[in-house]
Amino acid sequence: MKKWSSAWAGLALSYGSIVIVIVLLICSFFYIYFSRSYNEELRNKNQLILENTARTIEGTVLKRVQQMYVDLSLNKSANIRLFTDQEDRNELNQVVDLQELLKAKVAANTDIVQGIHLYYPARNIMLSSLYGLRYKADQSEGSVYYADWLQEMRTSKHNSLWTPVRHIPKDIFSSQTSENTNGLFTYAHSYPFRSTGETSDVIIAIDVKEEAVNAIIENMMPSQYQHTVIVNAAGNAVSRLQEQSAGQSDMYTASLKKTLELGHAKGSFDEKIGDAPYVVSYQTLPSTQWMIYSATPSSYYYEQSIMIQKLILGICLIALLIGLILSAVLVRANYSPIKRLVGRIKDLSGTTSHQVTNEFRLIDNAFLHLKEQVNHLEETVHANSAAVRHKAVLNLLQGNPEHRPWKEERAALGIARQYKEYCCMLMNTGSAIAESGSSKQPETIAKLMHGLECLSLQDSRLIAEELPDNRFAVILCTDVASEALLDKFAELLLAETRQQLQPDIQLSTGCWVKDLRDIHQSFNEAQALMKYAYLLPELHILKDHSLLQREHSLDEIPQTLLAKFRDKLQSRQLDEAVGTIEQVVELMREGQFPADYCHFILSNMVFIYSDAAKNVRYKHPLQFGHPDLYHEYTNLHDILAYRSWLTASITTFIEETENRNSDRAVSTIELAKQYIEANLSEDLSLEAVGSKVFLSPKYLSKLFKEEMGVTYTDYVTSRRMEQAKLLIENNNMTIDRVASSVGYGTTAYFIKRFKEMYGCTPGNYVRNLSSAAISEAGS
Repeated sequence: MKKWSSAWAGLALSYGSIVIVIVLLICSFFYIYFSRSYNEELRNKNQLILENTARTIEGTVLKRVQQMYVDLSLNKSANIRLFTDQEDRNELNQVVDLQELLKAKVAANTDIVQGIHLYYPARNIMLSSLYGLRYKADQSEGSVYYADWLQEMRTSKHNSLWTPVRHIPKDIFSSQTSENTNGLFTYAHSYPFRSTGETSDVIIAIDVKEEAVNAIIENMMPSQYQHTVIVNAAGNAVSRLQEQSAGQSDMYTASLKKTLELGHAKGSFDEKIGDAPYVVSYQTLPSTQWMIYSATPSSYYYEQSIMIQKLILGICLIALLIGLILSAVLVRANYSPIKRLVGRIKDLSGTTSHQVTNEFRLIDNAFLHLKEQVNHLEETVHANSAAVRHKAVLNLLQGNPEHRPWKEERAALGIARQYKEYCCMLMNTGSAIAESGSSKQPETIAKLMHGLECLSLQDSRLIAEELPDNRFAVILCTDVASEALLDKFAELLLAETRQQLQPDIQLSTGCWVKDLRDIHQSFNEAQALMKYAYLLPELHILKDHSLLQREHSLDEIPQTLLAKFRDKLQSRQLDEAVGTIEQVVELMREGQFPADYCHFILSNMVFIYSDAAKNVRYKHPLQFGHPDLYHEYTNLHDILAYRSWLTASITTFIEETENRNSDRAVSTIELAKQYIEANLSEDLSLEAVGSKVFLSPKYLSKLFKEEMGVTYTDYVTSRRMEQAKLLIENNNMTIDRVASSVGYGTTAYFIKRFKEMYGCTPGNYVRNLSSAAISEAGS
């Protein structure tokens, strides 16, 4: 007879008690549950199905349709404001491109979308993926099938609406209107986004197939499908899931009214409809504020409840019997290994049988002792892990090696012996690792480091380590230092890195040092050389240490170049501005300017360009996914890319600002005329006046010819001559003073222009005036 404190007795008592208690609890729980609340649980399940159905409709139909509107409004490949921005001169290919975009959008979403329409209220034009381009859209043939959303949106104070389902023939131009019809909702939204229907430039309407919603409800609620309807806030059906439900609408009227009066977004309640009890469930669709209404007969729940109660009672009785039998089998089966394990522990620890009161306690103590041994082993393993090596390399590169014996430091770095010469090489691989994908980055780095260290040759050793800034430091350990050996290893490193990452990698080399603990000196030189990789992208290996002299140079880029760049941008002189960029870039690549100073100048040029764009309220197109010019500049990998980017960007900027519309051209001419009138004595060259009105000299001259009918020079000359004539007539001034007052520095040239204008010199004009005055006095 075993003691009650033994493991055998404990197992028998535990298994038997657990089986009895579990079976009794299951019986009690299910009897109480099914007698009181099982029906409610079924209702909650039904409500959950309804919620999931509504969520599915929201996600797969309604939200998807709203996202289509957002995609269209943000699409840059075609201009949806086509008939808003231009008159009837729109080119046909632009209309075709826009319609093709609509058709492509419909083709990508044929499971839910029938068609997409763009309506331009100001011009009463509609462009449709189904009906093509329609002038006088609200009066054209077939307009009755889309008149509901069109008329309502034109007078709406809101920016969007969902229409109830209507049946539209597949061909609205066919006389067969009763056949081949589709049930469609329509989602209409104004553009721009924040405008209302009556103030919008464009109305985007998307026809949504009713069958897409019906299919979701039928698949997810098959038993309730015949009793389900979708209604709006007024209780009117906007979509009936099947035709036969239309005849039953009267029996649901009172229940629908009660549901709407509750004012809740979702819920469930008991209701008597006709002569039978029903469970009514409802769920609101957030996007449309429509309600899915479902009425299920209560008998559906009671039948399942009674059947399951009987089934559970029988299962519990059988489970009790089987559980007791299995408990006896498990006690016998589980005690045998415990007995063997206890015997093994006693043999190893020397414990006698009378010292053990409970086998489980003995096993627990044995596992605690084993856990202590495992923890000690893990600490030993971690002490020699890769993290220790990484830290040791970083300490060496930063110039603060840990104070420990040299043999331990070499072991942490994996160096079997001490070498005579050391050199650090730095590889810039940040963009390459980013291009390899974040999910594969650890594997790529590990494979790359393994490949680099396997390049070691006889009497040489490589230590490769990733730095925090996505660069790789490679320490070359060798017994004989030579530039040929360094060049050989550099080429091998580049080849291996390109094989793993396949980017355009650049590498820099530091100086040779005698002691590994001085490797930070070589690393610092390699870092300094790597700065010039941006300025010299054609150099794959930066090893010319004369570049380091540029770090101490005090040379500066002439400020006149930046001033010239600013002036040429303001006056819209593209060739001169691009030439300035080319000149600055060549100076930086060929001169002796420090790398940090070059970046400062390049960023200043970006800020000058940004200020010029802001002054004319120019909206810069997105590049690199960010509207900030400085952010775009920081994403450029070298100075040649910077030159191409800045040249292309200012070219677009100047071309777009030159293409002003006619209204702005007239306004600009008026500003120029006002400035000329107020500054006749000042410099009125095309360059000077163009910079004041933010136009290029060429474009300003063109505007004067087109708008005024005279050249810019003739206009300025006529205004100056008229002012000169007034000064001669009304003031006692010399010809020299009159010439300077109207902007002529040379009196002779002024006299020549005056004679060309009035047929006599200023002196003759004065004498003629005096003779006329004397004649009048004598008479």
